[in-house]
Parts: sequence; C-alpha cells; structure tokens
Amino acid sequence: LNGSFSCPNRDGKISTMGCIFCSEKGSGDFAGNPLKSIKDQFIEIKNMMKSKWSDGYYIAYFQANTNTYGTMEKLKQTYSQIVAKDYLIDENVKILSIATRPDCLSEEIVMYLSEINKIIPVWIELGFQTMHEETARLINRGYDNSCFEKAIALLKKYNLTTIVHVINGLPYETKEMMVETVKYLNNLKIDGIKIHMLHIMKNTPLEEYYKLNKFKVLSLEEYVDIVVTELRYLDENIVIHRVTGDSPKNL
Repeated sequence: LNGSFSCPNRDGKISTMGCIFCSEKGSGDFAGNPLKSIKDQFIEIKNMMKSKWSDGYYIAYFQANTNTYGTMEKLKQTYSQIVAKDYLIDENVKILSIATRPDCLSEEIVMYLSEINKIIPVWIELGFQTMHEETARLINRGYDNSCFEKAIALLKKYNLTTIVHVINGLPYETKEMMVETVKYLNNLKIDGIKIHMLHIMKNTPLEEYYKLNKFKVLSLEEYVDIVVTELRYLDENIVIHRVTGDSPKNL
C-alpha cells in the first residue's frame, strides 16, 4: 500500500538524493496508487491477489518511502483506515507491516504503533542494507549504525516485531563483508530478515554511478553462494521473509 509519505532522505531534511539505489517511487514500485484511498488500494490489490490465490490471509504492507515520517495526525489518519479499536478493513487482514527508517521512529510513534499491536500484530521493517559505515556513506543511507541500534532497542522495549532489509552486492563489498552484516544482526536479536540482491534501476543515482565506475555485479551463482552462507550463519530464531527480490522489468 502507498500511504503518500515522503522521506527525509529525499525532501532535504537529510538529503535530496535518497539512497542511491532507491527508485523514483521510493522503492514502492509494486505498492498501490497513491492517488487512491487506502481502502480503494486495498480492494484493488486484494482482487488481483485473489485471482492468484483464492484462499489466503493478508498483510497490509505500507511499502513506499518512509511510513512513519509524518505528524501523529497523519499516521493515525493513515493506519486507522486499516485497523482501529473497533474497525478492521477486512477480517482476513492478520498483520500491519510498516516500512520505515530508524531515524524516523520517536518513542511517541512507537507507543502509538504498540497500541495497534494489541489489536493485530504490527511489523516494523527497517531498510538497513549493510553494517559497513563506508558503504552506508557511499549509498547515501543517511544514518549511522548507532541510530539503527537505538531504534531496535526502542522497538524491543514496546514488543514490536522488527524485520530488517539487507542488500547483497552493494558496490565493493566482499562476500565476507555481507556475511558480517548478518552476524551483526544476529547480535541485535532481530525478529526477521529480508535479503535482496542489488538492482541497478533506471533513473537512479546508482545508474549514473555504475556507468562511471562499472563496479562488479554479482552473478546468479555468486549471489546464491552468498545467501546460502548467510543463512548458515543466521540465528535460527530469525524468520527469513525473502531471499531475493525483483524490480519492474522495464526499469
């Protein structure tokens, strides 16, 4: 779903460039149409999914941009369209999942989300990508590891499930560096992980960077080898939500 949120790494608060790999749609290329209401987006996507899987439950996933970057009024107006004390958009919605940044999680926001968590489970998905600060600066992530660690601690304090996104194949990272990121996350006792390969998408700063620098891109075999190694090191209590990802073919 697309909650029409912005991102501090795009609107000038941190940067105007964004993370260099992020698409023009704020990595929400498969999210709903932001010109439509949350309810209309939900119905449209639900009907599409029902054509694939007639029996199923739903995760209401706010994917595009930074979904806790706004006023409390904006957050409540958005998420109450999915779930409130006496309301649920669809009885088959079992989870509210919110993609955001660790630097956009105040205690007030987390407390609010913990109230929703008493009605249906709330998952917080954090784009982390790498533990290596040099790479984080290169990709213009816009926050350091200490900020990430504080966010994890705050989410744990309020018992919110935390899922972390990582990217394999970031410029100049070795297999050993990518495995180190997984080991680092083990120590933080996160709840889940989404593993992605790097996509070089059209109309992103990464596209321009690649044209100029031609850094090494992983082959399928190399990617599989790295993921298998990461899974061997991954704490068995961490749920694996995905081991790859894709982007729109035309990009």
